[in-house]
Amino acid sequence: MAVFGLVSAVAGFVKVRYLIDRAIIDNIIFRAHYRITSAILFACCIIVTANNLIGDPINCIADNAVPTHVINTYCWITYTFTLPTNNMKQVGTQVAHPGLGGDYNEEKLYHSYYQWVPFMLFFQGILFYVPHWMWKQWEEGKVRMISDGMRGAIVDSKQEREARTNKLVEYILDTLHLHNSYAAGYFFCEALNFVNVVGNMFFIDTFLGGAFLTYGTEVITFSNMNQEQRTDPMVERFPRVTKCTFHKFGASGTIQKLDALCVLALNILNEKIYIFLWFWFIILAVMSGLAVLYSMAIVLLPSTRETILRKRFKFGSASDVSALIRKTQVGDFLLIHLLGQNINTMLFTDVLKELCRRFHIGSGSSASPTSVPSAPSTLEMSPIYPEIEKYAKDTEI
Repeated sequence: MAVFGLVSAVAGFVKVRYLIDRAIIDNIIFRAHYRITSAILFACCIIVTANNLIGDPINCIADNAVPTHVINTYCWITYTFTLPTNNMKQVGTQVAHPGLGGDYNEEKLYHSYYQWVPFMLFFQGILFYVPHWMWKQWEEGKVRMISDGMRGAIVDSKQEREARTNKLVEYILDTLHLHNSYAAGYFFCEALNFVNVVGNMFFIDTFLGGAFLTYGTEVITFSNMNQEQRTDPMVERFPRVTKCTFHKFGASGTIQKLDALCVLALNILNEKIYIFLWFWFIILAVMSGLAVLYSMAIVLLPSTRETILRKRFKFGSASDVSALIRKTQVGDFLLIHLLGQNINTMLFTDVLKELCRRFHIGSGSSASPTSVPSAPSTLEMSPIYPEIEKYAKDTEI
């Protein structure tokens, strides 16, 4: 029950944000990194440290000359090993357990990762949260502040809707072309998500001694092999029974070598955690790579931005949307896109219509009493313009 309570707390890490009226400042793939993946890693960390699930993480059988708790502690804090050449031998007739045997001249595969698995899982959970934390610091609550009172709101009053729309449009116009650094921060953190998940796969592979990158494919291959000719890669990578050598002084001062068999109960959890992480990281890496390509298309191809406004937000004609995209830059589009994810659909459509009207886009733009005044010409900005204008009037008279 204690474990269930701890895991429930981690589950709350995922769900609590949906229960609070918070602004959405990223996409679903971005959220899969810091909400789902971080929660999975923290939950796994809690599970592997819960002794009431598996009992003691290691139990060793050795000579009675050494107390059990001593040999257990020694083999846990140092290392154990298996003999890879014995993995294919038949259990019960040739070897006592997979990967074990009596020939110490054979190549040994040492295992000491099990000491660090909880720390690694916790550290990786933090790594997957870091890009979100960086983006939050960069974003500084901008979307939350400018969409305050409009997120999910249904405004029945026409006057109130117009007031909110005009206020939001005025902010966009006042800060037009000033959001490119804002967009650069978002795209950087999105690329960092992709680098992070791929880097974590290689990180785990190094941690497990080169056993992770091919772990999933080996498990799939194993399930399709003949029962008599296959060795379980999960048992090979995460052995349940290993050997440990303990040296001590005998009664006459000679060095005695004690050979212990150690049961690593923790590996029954580790093997399943890492096979799940292998598949999840592959899926997440593919989705993150597609998200990066999608962002690159937004930055490099204005037609992509037009398609998003027309297809996703169902706004305007092709000519109006194209003109609006030409008037704005990538940073402006990202802000508009995030607003579209946060405010009511009717309000967002009104915002885009009013924005087009202020930009003199569409058939109704000429009737706007609040249209943005056109920029002064070079001649009007000249210091001699008043004299030229006075001369023209005198000439007419």
